[in-house]
Amino acid sequence: MDSGLESVVAAETVLSDVDGGAGRLIIRGVPVEALAVTCSFEGALRHLWTGWFEALPDAAGLAQALGTARLMAHDLLWPQLPSDPVLALRQGWARLGDTEALDCALMLAGAAPVFVAAAVRAGQGLAPLRPDPGLSHAADTLRLMRGAPADAADVRALDAYLVTVCDHGLNASTFAARVVASTRAGLGSAVLAGVSALKGPLHGGAPGPVLDMLDAIGSLDRAEAWIEAALARKDRLMGFGHRVYRVRDPRADALKAAVRTLPGTLGRIAFAEGIESQVLARLAARYPDRRLETNVEFYTAVLLEALGIPRSAFTGVFAMGRVLGWIAHAREQIAEGRLVRPRSIYVGPPA
Repeated sequence: MDSGLESVVAAETVLSDVDGGAGRLIIRGVPVEALAVTCSFEGALRHLWTGWFEALPDAAGLAQALGTARLMAHDLLWPQLPSDPVLALRQGWARLGDTEALDCALMLAGAAPVFVAAAVRAGQGLAPLRPDPGLSHAADTLRLMRGAPADAADVRALDAYLVTVCDHGLNASTFAARVVASTRAGLGSAVLAGVSALKGPLHGGAPGPVLDMLDAIGSLDRAEAWIEAALARKDRLMGFGHRVYRVRDPRADALKAAVRTLPGTLGRIAFAEGIESQVLARLAARYPDRRLETNVEFYTAVLLEALGIPRSAFTGVFAMGRVLGWIAHAREQIAEGRLVRPRSIYVGPPA
């Protein structure tokens, strides 16, 4: 019996290979670092979804379909929209279709930034903006949140982030999506299961607290004392350690490279790198028998902060990228044709 299921193989997949020992993530044959540089959100969609749907549109048709989906999602916005982006995503996705077809999948992926951005603006006391179907998915996402067009560097950085987090093996939210998909409940239900699992702080809620930690430290000369005090209290240092990776998370470097492309971020990166090196040194000294390395959340926080995305929206923006993986895994599970039904061991009182 393995209560965390680490040693249980529950699926064969062609989608992603997570090698925790080597610190490697391969997404359908391409290292994540390369995919983040070469792909847009639309490109990652085609990369993950090819073979799972018939008549997947070409690049132009795909951009048009996502733009149409954003417009349709805007028309479904409701009064008293919550200011919590994850809650808005769950309520919004529940208003969409729930089939296993391509049009449902495109609607789910296209609608995500509309619901998240509307929630962000609701929290600021602002009305949601109408999507611009002529923009790329990442460009319209930033415009819907900021209320102003984004420059090319910012769009490229957001694309790199969405691509980097689009899939990551059989993590908790993806496994939840596959379980629901195995019941043939529909893609909408599978995605709702995924985002509900992502809402938990042990899976999708860590990037915001990374910034809280950086703010609390304040300056490099205060870092050593702050880190030692946190370790003495047995606080978790956000952005370090991972359930699978025993070496550095490859996504961390992909995102750090994306932050470096943004003008005006070198000072913040230098500060973050300084904190990172001190944390790693202190962790290595305190836990010599454990490998606690930088994970994806550390530079996720720095990147999303640089793009002006509020901390409350970090999990929702993560879901915008991961929805591509949830849908691909759902379709792969449907093709498997097998209901997920593990066994349990009864340890209660005898009859």
